[in-house]
Amino acid sequence: MQNGFLRNTVNSRKKKVERKKHEAMKKVFYLFSLSAAVFCLNACAPKQETERLICAEAEMSVFPYSGNGLRVTKLQTITPVEGVEGLEVIETFFVNEGKSITVQAYDLCRTTITPQDTVVWSLQPSSTSARLDWVLPVTEGFYQRNYLGMNNTDYGGGIPMVDIWQREGGMAIGLFEPVLRMISMPVEWKRYANEVTMSLHYDLPEPIVLEKGDTLHCFKAFRLSHKGDYFNALRIFSDYMQANEGVQMQPSEPEAFEPVWCAWGYERTFTINEVIGTLDKVAELGFRWVDVDDGYQIAEGDWTTNSRFPGGDKDMRRMTDAIHQRGMKAKLWWAPLAADPGTKLLKEHPEMMLRTAEWAPEFITWWDSWYLSPVSEATDAYTKDLLKMFMKTWNFDGLKIDGQHLNCCLPDYGETAALDDPWQAPEQMPSYFEKVYAQARAYKSDAVVQVCPCGCAVNYFLIPHINQAVASDPMSSRQVRMKRKAYAAMAPALAYYGDHVELTDNGDDFASQIGTGAVIGTKFTWPKDNPDVKDGPFVLTPEREALIRKWMKIYKENNLSRGEYLNLYTWGIDYPEAHVIRQNDALYYAFYTDDVPFSGTIELRGLESDAEYMAVEYTADEPREFIVKGSEPKIDVNFERSYLLKITKNN
Repeated sequence: MQNGFLRNTVNSRKKKVERKKHEAMKKVFYLFSLSAAVFCLNACAPKQETERLICAEAEMSVFPYSGNGLRVTKLQTITPVEGVEGLEVIETFFVNEGKSITVQAYDLCRTTITPQDTVVWSLQPSSTSARLDWVLPVTEGFYQRNYLGMNNTDYGGGIPMVDIWQREGGMAIGLFEPVLRMISMPVEWKRYANEVTMSLHYDLPEPIVLEKGDTLHCFKAFRLSHKGDYFNALRIFSDYMQANEGVQMQPSEPEAFEPVWCAWGYERTFTINEVIGTLDKVAELGFRWVDVDDGYQIAEGDWTTNSRFPGGDKDMRRMTDAIHQRGMKAKLWWAPLAADPGTKLLKEHPEMMLRTAEWAPEFITWWDSWYLSPVSEATDAYTKDLLKMFMKTWNFDGLKIDGQHLNCCLPDYGETAALDDPWQAPEQMPSYFEKVYAQARAYKSDAVVQVCPCGCAVNYFLIPHINQAVASDPMSSRQVRMKRKAYAAMAPALAYYGDHVELTDNGDDFASQIGTGAVIGTKFTWPKDNPDVKDGPFVLTPEREALIRKWMKIYKENNLSRGEYLNLYTWGIDYPEAHVIRQNDALYYAFYTDDVPFSGTIELRGLESDAEYMAVEYTADEPREFIVKGSEPKIDVNFERSYLLKITKNN
């Protein structure tokens, strides 16, 4: 059962509620040896609490709860984390001291914030088919559930925390658990109420009965009071997870910071000759990665080459050889854990399919496919063979792993899953990508592995198994920038690819990629488009080529994607939106208003008050240079869309 674990604190007899094992039950908790940090609420006067226990018999929010033969006590440890101001780790236990109760759900860390303005800002990193911004303004009448399980076909998962901030600071709540738990994190500003609420809500997959003497141990939660915006909250969350919950981020290969050209401009009916025919221009413009995208395979699941590759393996090798001969590296698009109905794979191995509680396959709408079980040994063996073909036979240097379905899945009731609890399937799904990463790197020790959960708020537990993050099909330049800031907080050394520039505002916003420290990329075609392309044209015109040459030179000269992101400005509060990258001895400032012209004063934060600096508008066609004093760090500017500035200290 995917709930907190249940043990009898009076004696060691087993309860019926322990009929299902769960990974969480391997933990040991000890109510009789709790330290002085445990507060027994029986000794306190009844009051409204931040936790709630929802039972068939009653909803309980004041503890100790008693009435009609019911009696439930709440025990809780609240542990400040040494060296981290404002962070408390919270463990909650509900002890049944009365007649049996049937537990259906519980709430943790119910928090109320009084707005100081008509809007507060929030990080709500859950995933739905709406592909919403991770960062949202909250105004009166707002509500979002933020369920971390499957919300729509293909869409689920996210980061197990929410954050709300105003000018004076913020408050975040979330879980410190070793896997992604299927909780909700509702955020609400009720109409006519001057308060914003958030909580961690958990609906048990099946109600459980607590007999007298039983204890329910809830998920380990945290509450964080912080300065600034979601960057600070995510940094503290991720640092704790790495120090205490076994999370280990991967270092990025130097090659992960190199610019990317993707063949997706030719779309699914690309030809070998189209890709090879573009390579000289790609290399000439300075790109060092070539991503061979969707369209080479027979079908999702049957990943051998289709009829447009009559030479099979030899044709794929001809393409990678051509890439390598020009001094570039090749990355292969792949949508694992998906198999189309009617494929050879599913005919021969139907046991690989994930099975829902109704014993039906789980459908992937985007690919018209079925989910493969991420926890099946058969899936693992099949995947290992695929990776050998990709990395050895075809000689690719990296993987572009793609699909919003990769972020989460439904519980797996299939026999080959061999789980104690079907809900372990979404919890253990990232372990599949851990194996993919390890196997790819076994074949190519410097392989670059990217996972693109298209449009989703990334499942936090996927991040340790990649060495290149991606903007994952951004809907706007704003999403490129806000995701970059989030990844910089959670995994500071991780390369972040800004995806195809064609997905940014006006299809040309290299400034949003470079100014925030993203790796640049494009999907231009040359010398002409594929005749089947529907979303183009993507053909490289002289004007487009000049644009790429300009920004490629800026990218390579300044190397911001390898720099350190400094969180000196508060998202939603400071205007214009601002980002700072420290690279070598320079500070790079980037200000954005998207399509709104700006005329006014901006503040250059982070300068030493007794120093003098040289400022250069390093991306302007006619760069302007001027002196800025650290004691007077404000300048007047006029710009549209973006303003990028390089600041170096004068000796």
